[in-house]
Amino acid sequence: MEDRAANENLNLSVTTDRDELEEETLSRVFSQLKPYCLDILQLVQNPKSKANSVSELYQFLRETPSQYLQPFFDYALFPMLLLLDAAVGCRNPQNVDSGGKFGMPNMSNMTHSISDSVAEVGLLCLEELLRKCHLGSVNQMVVVLKKLTYGALLSPSDAAEEFRERIVKCLRALLLSLQHCSGKSCSCKDIIEVPTFLDSHTSENTHTTCLNYRTEADKCLLAFLQSENASAAVGHWLSLLLKIADTEVARGHRGSSKLRVEAFFTLRLLVSKVGTADALAFFLPGVVSQFAKVFHLSKTMISGAAGSTDSIDQAVRGLSEFLTIVLEDEANISGLSMSVNDITGLYPNNDNSTQSFLERLRHLSGNAPDLHGKISGSSNDQAGGVVTLRSDFKEKNCSTSNVNMGSLQVSRTKDWIGETSIHVDKLLSTTFPHLCVHPAKKVRRGLIEAIRGLLLKCRYTLKKSRLMLLECLCVLVCDDFEEVSVAAQELLDSFFILSEKHLIDSEISEIFNRLIQKLPKVVLGNDKTFALSHAQQLLAVMYYAGPQLVVNHLLQSPVTAAHFLDAIAQCLNQNSVYAGSLEKFILKKPVSVGYLHSIAELKAGPRLEVFKTRSSQENKLQDLVEAVCQDYLVPQMPPWFFYVGSEKLYETLAGILRLVGLSTMADTRSGVSLSVIIDIPLSYLRKLISEVQMKGYSKESWQSWYTRSTSGQLLRQASTAVCVLNEIIYGLSDQSINLYARKFCLSRMNGKDMQEHVWNVCQKDAKEHLANCIGSILHEYLSPELWDLPVGQKASILEMDNEAGNMKLHFFRDTEMLQQETSYTLLHI
Repeated sequence: MEDRAANENLNLSVTTDRDELEEETLSRVFSQLKPYCLDILQLVQNPKSKANSVSELYQFLRETPSQYLQPFFDYALFPMLLLLDAAVGCRNPQNVDSGGKFGMPNMSNMTHSISDSVAEVGLLCLEELLRKCHLGSVNQMVVVLKKLTYGALLSPSDAAEEFRERIVKCLRALLLSLQHCSGKSCSCKDIIEVPTFLDSHTSENTHTTCLNYRTEADKCLLAFLQSENASAAVGHWLSLLLKIADTEVARGHRGSSKLRVEAFFTLRLLVSKVGTADALAFFLPGVVSQFAKVFHLSKTMISGAAGSTDSIDQAVRGLSEFLTIVLEDEANISGLSMSVNDITGLYPNNDNSTQSFLERLRHLSGNAPDLHGKISGSSNDQAGGVVTLRSDFKEKNCSTSNVNMGSLQVSRTKDWIGETSIHVDKLLSTTFPHLCVHPAKKVRRGLIEAIRGLLLKCRYTLKKSRLMLLECLCVLVCDDFEEVSVAAQELLDSFFILSEKHLIDSEISEIFNRLIQKLPKVVLGNDKTFALSHAQQLLAVMYYAGPQLVVNHLLQSPVTAAHFLDAIAQCLNQNSVYAGSLEKFILKKPVSVGYLHSIAELKAGPRLEVFKTRSSQENKLQDLVEAVCQDYLVPQMPPWFFYVGSEKLYETLAGILRLVGLSTMADTRSGVSLSVIIDIPLSYLRKLISEVQMKGYSKESWQSWYTRSTSGQLLRQASTAVCVLNEIIYGLSDQSINLYARKFCLSRMNGKDMQEHVWNVCQKDAKEHLANCIGSILHEYLSPELWDLPVGQKASILEMDNEAGNMKLHFFRDTEMLQQETSYTLLHI
């Protein structure tokens, strides 16, 4: 007993000593803080006196721990707000209120000006204080927001760039200091305190100093931000931050990209702190339209604040975060007329506990106070755990039914969601495809995170945009940077491989139809970057959809297969030379358009051009070895395709054909045979052979035969058919299978390469069937009619018919192209 009493006395003594030390430290902090505050008050009255005190105060605030500053937060805040009032007032007196004041007495009578250096350091002090301390009441937060609002209204002609940037950073510090309260039923628990899609750089800006010394405010500040009373202030700050960012663009090259980035990031932070669809839905049209302006400017301006990579990245992430809050499926169950299980079943990571269910139930009842919805269901529904929300939706225009007069909140009815999703889809469809090919890796990486959030959280509200988002993701899967491609592959894996695959066959079919229909027009167009991205979309969709879906949607019937192969043939046809740029055409034919290249020049031409344009940093000897090795690679890019695009575009189109051939051998359940597919391009060769035979029977001259309207086209179609056949057959080789396995299987989901195994040849008689198909192709390739076609003016067959000198050079060129493509295969089999 005596030992226990002794220990208690010892603990009490230690606690007493600790309290005394704490009080002594607080007393010392206050004694140091007080002179600085008095100096600032004097500085406001006489700006020329003791200006150094502000810098000393900033150093003191940085060195003092937060737990020792919090007790004196009000004491330190008052002079800083006075200094901010004075700095703003002397820069733009028009910002004073109707009484000629800033809310502080005697401020309108001040005639002295606060210098830029003093004002900026004063804002540094305010930022540091807000970062380390928390606000004590709603009124205090309102006062600080009001003071910062006056500063944010200053134009570039009124205040320096650094001053306006510090105003935004003070707001950021204030928002970061807002934390969840201790109330278990408070609405602040429904939000995430930081932006959802943070990268490694911006996550550092969300760090706040841990507050060990803390007392609860009289009212939860986050809950106040979500309330209707704060809607006007929230909307005003959203407008101000977007205006600040837009102002820097209007300044041209003088604009600050740093301030623009800071404004966008602070806006993201404000949206995350408000965090509810009810509080933000009213502002969706204005916010979305401003972000649309940002993306539109990024297409035309590649420098300055508008072309800043960081600002575009922040805008992409900010737009997606705003949309995922306002248009989240779970937040709009009443407007979607869906059950809770239909929505929450899409998210396997959600907690299905009773507590989670009650939280969702409470959230539903709070989301639609004006709809008088009733949660009801049949006995069967209750037994199965299905809860639905029944509401009487009024089929009226949004302007009359969705907005309450005098209110800044909207009722998110079925009509409102439908009209909003249409407008959002228009914005996303005109901006996201272009962002997929943005030259900055950071923008493309941020776009993946944006697509991830929209696909996972807005699957039903943005149903119209889902296919477009998946198409964008397919472009990013083929990105040159592994960091981007792996992230995109991981996201696609969750849709095409894992159990949460919710894409139905009709949607896959629609994606195929959209991509195939536009492919020839895009490839033969002027924008080669967009052409490459479009082809990569189709290639990635085919690979991730798997051989079964490829066969079902592209090859199931001879008609659909012919339509698909015709679309690819249009992209590879020799007529595509007219779609190339004039520079390429002149570069390729420096002597004259009618000059006939030798076979050696035709073979070496594209490779020599690629060799010339390669980076000078690469080893030249290695490049030479690679160029020589290209002679032994089959198949190769046809010479005429040089006018259309790069080898990268051809490799993508070739990959599509390779997967077509492989899908017929990898899917054992399909009734589609490879021989049926190759018969489609073989028909052009057979038709040409038949036409040449008919010419021989009728003893028609070559000139007469070629001058027919269809003969020249038939020669070119046969050349394209040979190119298509070579790629289809090559797709069945181990080299091709491994190539696309490495390309699309960088992401290892659960340690298994499931998609790679799907594309393996699995038919028992595959070798025999493949041999028969190759035999059919070689039979046509070796037809003497193909090799009897004349390739020059001195061809013996022309001299025998006395036609030398009468033939057009285009005929020899078409013939040479055909024989060259055919010889590539024959020489390497």
